[in-house]
Amino acid sequence: MSFYDATVPAFLQILGSLTGLLTKAEAHCKAKNIQPEILLSARLYPDMLPLSRQIQLACDFAGKSCARLTHSEVPVTADTEKTFDELKQRLAKTIDYLKTFKPAQFEGADARDVTFPVGPTNMTLKGQQFASAVAFPNFYFHAAIAHGLLRHNGVEVGKRDFLGLS
Repeated sequence: MSFYDATVPAFLQILGSLTGLLTKAEAHCKAKNIQPEILLSARLYPDMLPLSRQIQLACDFAGKSCARLTHSEVPVTADTEKTFDELKQRLAKTIDYLKTFKPAQFEGADARDVTFPVGPTNMTLKGQQFASAVAFPNFYFHAAIAHGLLRHNGVEVGKRDFLGLS
């Protein structure tokens, strides 16, 4: 399996499922007469980030990780989304961005130096270590937290929804 095949399709699968989760969350708000802002600002714990930021970060870890792995320009995002529609647009934009990558761009990426920010400093790892120790864990963490927030708040979603298999 190529490094491309191990990264881009995995990101695309979950970004697509997050779009479906947001669609179900929006329908849940309408059906239960809940203001969308309440769900979008939901947190698992007061010091954790809200649902909207979890979606933004999942997008960032997918798109920016692919850019770093291929030594492409890292996209800049404003993180201004405040509605379900805006978050779904962000997901769609990230999906479209990932679809621009070609397998050849990932050739040798597993052994390539990848530099990324960690707080106020930068860290450099080889591509394989970056993907397995930073990119994927962070991407799946934020996607899973988004799913958990929705489920915790009564949106009828399950594992199949998270995996994009429903």
